[in-house]
Amino acid sequence: MDIIKIDGIEIEVVRKKIKNMNLYVLPPDGRVRITAPLRMKDSTIRNFAGSKLDWIKKHREKYLALGIQHGKKYLSGEIHSYQGKDYLLNVFCTNKKQRVELCNEKGQINLYVRENSTVEQRKKILAEWYRSRLKEQIPGLIDKWEKIMGVKVKSFGVKSMKTRWGTCNRNAGRIWINLELAKKSPKCLEYIVVHEMTHLIEKYHNKRFYSCMDRFMPDWKEARKELKNTLIITQ
Repeated sequence: MDIIKIDGIEIEVVRKKIKNMNLYVLPPDGRVRITAPLRMKDSTIRNFAGSKLDWIKKHREKYLALGIQHGKKYLSGEIHSYQGKDYLLNVFCTNKKQRVELCNEKGQINLYVRENSTVEQRKKILAEWYRSRLKEQIPGLIDKWEKIMGVKVKSFGVKSMKTRWGTCNRNAGRIWINLELAKKSPKCLEYIVVHEMTHLIEKYHNKRFYSCMDRFMPDWKEARKELKNTLIITQ
């Protein structure tokens, strides 16, 4: 891995056996990474990074404003997202079951924790709530799209992924969904489910794959654009 610096911003350069360059601004610390083809010239990579400098700065600043770069403290008054909407976090101490309650009408997420709970403990409780909500939503989406697409998902899982919104194991018939999708709009979650299920038909991102996406979900590009604006852009 190499490091280049553009306008004071360090950018990791990772060369891989790929055709195109990919640019990432990575949570939780706002690190910037470019993956590039093995034989691509350094000058081409540097020019690409320079052309995306405004985008890089925009998203690094957004992470900082949301408290992501330095890490959320999971304290009352913070803003946390769920299904594409921002909610005010309220933290309450309890001797009963630690839990999360969503108050849609007030735009609040209530987090009930032990009085001396750590940041990591609070983070884990909220993350497990996100995970449970996704696991409630995903089966219905799979069932809906199995009927439309004529494929069968044998199992699914939810996990944290730094650079992908989802993955598909074709041999096992299993799809994985990024935990962060609990924070995005329902349309984004449905798009990723359909995207990974399409890989059960076509392994590669080629004409056949995108033809299937167009047929099954004609507005999929809108959801992709929303996700690209928050995590990754491709050239």
